[in-house]
This record gives sequence, structure tokens and C-alpha cells, in this order.
Amino acid sequence: MSDAKLTPARRPERGAIAGRHVRLEPLSAAHGAALFRNLGGTENAGLWTYMADGPFLSRADFDAAMARRAAGGDPLFFAIAPQGGEAAGIASLMRIDAGNGVIEVGGIVFGASLAQSAAATEAIYLLAGYVFDGLGYRRFEWKCDDRNVASKKAAERFGFRYEGLFRQHMVVKGGNRDTAWFSMLDREWPARKAAFETWLAPENFDASGRQRQPLARD
Repeated sequence: MSDAKLTPARRPERGAIAGRHVRLEPLSAAHGAALFRNLGGTENAGLWTYMADGPFLSRADFDAAMARRAAGGDPLFFAIAPQGGEAAGIASLMRIDAGNGVIEVGGIVFGASLAQSAAATEAIYLLAGYVFDGLGYRRFEWKCDDRNVASKKAAERFGFRYEGLFRQHMVVKGGNRDTAWFSMLDREWPARKAAFETWLAPENFDASGRQRQPLARD
């Protein structure tokens, strides 16, 4: 183990992050109508099964929840929109520990038009690049309810490594939550970054927009 002194990371700032497929904007009231169409109402109630709050069946309740998210600095929430489209998801950088260089991506809710898309993949790539290359973090975390199979599969696909299960970790909506922990480290990021960029390259998609090769994992 090196005895070199570690430099603290910087805290994330409230600003936009843009890629080829997607843009991330600081969450605000201006995103309310689009986000409610994609995340709110009875038709989207299932998106909130494993979240700490929701679902939000009325626009008023939804707007109040988004206002609470937008007001904070930790978690720092972003609205996620495919380029040329409306905001269809949210995600945050949270549990920000700049001194130890540890930060988590969480509070992720993707609407149907965003889920399992190139835009969704690029959103995680952009956040990881911001965390590691822009801010100098050592460890990027992903945590989810252990029952959330889709989230666990997504974490592994994006290159986060499973670290274990925190049993009876939380009480959420009156019930027990066992939490699955995943992480990505700064020394792992260069290989993960290359895999993301290979997958996101235009030549990896056919004329119908379907991927030719899956996102590489080690």
C-alpha cells in the first residue's frame, strides 16, 4: 500500500452534462410536466416499487417530491433527457464524501422511453466520467434493494462490482430492505471507460439503432 498522501476529491456542482445521446440537467421545476408524463401517474406506479417514496399519482404530489429533490445538494439530482427529447428520468450523486473520495449514484428512476436505451447507458457513463475524471473520486458506489433484480443486473452491466449484502439494512415503506452493494474504483475506471466508449461508438449500432456488440464486462 502506498504511503502517498491522497488528495480530497471535489464536490459535484450544479451544472449540465451532455453527451451524444443524452443530456443531464440540474433538476428543476421546469422539468415537472415532462417528468410527470414519464414517471408519474398510475401507469408509471411500478417504477417506484423499490424507491423510498412514490408512486405519485397526482401532479401536485409529484411536483412536491421533485421540488424536495431539486432543493438539495446531497443528493444532487439531475433530470435525464435523450438528445432531442424531453426529460424522462432522474438520477443523483449522493452520500458525497469528498474527503475520502467516495460518492454514490442513486435515486435512479428511468421512464419507459429511457430504460434500456443508449441514452440511459450514456447517462451512467457521463456520471462516472464526471466523478472520476472531473472530480477525482476514488470510489463510485451503486446500492439497491436486493429484490430489485433489474437494478442489480444494470450495475453489473455498467461495470460495478458486487461487494455483498447488507442484511436488514433499512426499513423502506414499512418493510425490510436488504441492500446489495456494488462499487467501481478509480483504478478500474480506465478499462470501464474504454468499454463504454466502444459500446457507445456510432459503428456499434445498426441502421435500426440496435447494438451490434454488448457492453463489455470483466
